Amino acid sequence: MTAGYSQFRYLPAGDRALVVEVGNEISPEVHQKVRGLVLSLEQSLLPGICELVPTYRSVMIFYDPDIVSFNEFVAHLKQLETHVHAAELPEPRIVELPVVYGGDFGPDIKDVAEHHHLSEAEVVALHSGRDYLVYMLGFTPGFCYLGGMNKKLDTPRLETPRSRIPAGSVGIAGLQTGIYPIDSPGGWRIIGRTPQRIFDPQREPPVLIRVGDYVHFTPIVLREYTWRCTL
Repeated sequence: MTAGYSQFRYLPAGDRALVVEVGNEISPEVHQKVRGLVLSLEQSLLPGICELVPTYRSVMIFYDPDIVSFNEFVAHLKQLETHVHAAELPEPRIVELPVVYGGDFGPDIKDVAEHHHLSEAEVVALHSGRDYLVYMLGFTPGFCYLGGMNKKLDTPRLETPRSRIPAGSVGIAGLQTGIYPIDSPGGWRIIGRTPQRIFDPQREPPVLIRVGDYVHFTPIVLREYTWRCTL
């Protein structure tokens, strides 16, 4: 099966939203189509659009049914399909995030290392050794789902999720890695923490990282973490 559908799939999601599926797997190619669809919709100025929510392989579109019906909206969207493939996406940013790995900030790094017969230093080197594509945001404000992690770190979620994971925690779940932007429950394996505030409601924009960015983790020591927290 190919990563992208030859024709997009249009699925109703209640009376005020629809889902456009552009592919059937998590991949950079499908991600490009998702971003292309979002950009095309933003530039099209189609009437009735309220909100766009990109995901791994689809876009949920909230719309006003008093302005446009489901069938009318789908007809407009089908006309946009050809533009999606030709959309010129903006150059991605690389967001560098300092991280203290292990210790109290990374309580699961030992388990990750033992699961793969690695040292903790090797886990750090593998995790911080590449740039990660931001596929989508969700779960909590600014939680970024990052793809491209080394398969040597593929580790299952915790059997019992924690009731509270501190903001800034960096976790692993399967082949995904991500950052908890606020204190919240969660079941990912926590291997470190960044002092950088991912979500700040007083900041504009409030979320530091955008879909389509790349994230690069840089190991730091506790002293630098403390210093950065005072800035």
